[in-house]
Amino acid sequence: MLIHVVKSKIHRVKCTGADLNYIGSITIDQDLMEAANIIEGEKVQIVNNNNGERIETYAIPGPRNSGEITLNGAAARRVAKGDILILITYAIMELEEAKSFKPALVFPNEENNLLN
Repeated sequence: MLIHVVKSKIHRVKCTGADLNYIGSITIDQDLMEAANIIEGEKVQIVNNNNGERIETYAIPGPRNSGEITLNGAAARRVAKGDILILITYAIMELEEAKSFKPALVFPNEENNLLN
């Protein structure tokens, strides 16, 4: 049996921008992407702690050590700069593999989104 499990999570980052005119996606500081084991183009679920919205899009890398977390395209209508977000990716794996799998959990500094 295959099941969906949390692969990675970037917990409580501050939205740094919302660009309605961009084609789509979420721009994430490349350092955060690597720490959370998220690759370019990977599906990401965004949970907005400020308004309860849940959005799915794909990741694109932003400048390293920038703390950038920008929602692009239509998703920009669901966030405001300064909103606190949780970014989650999932993997599909066999039940036995999932029992011992450990997700990458990242807890950046909430003020600047940088790794401590």
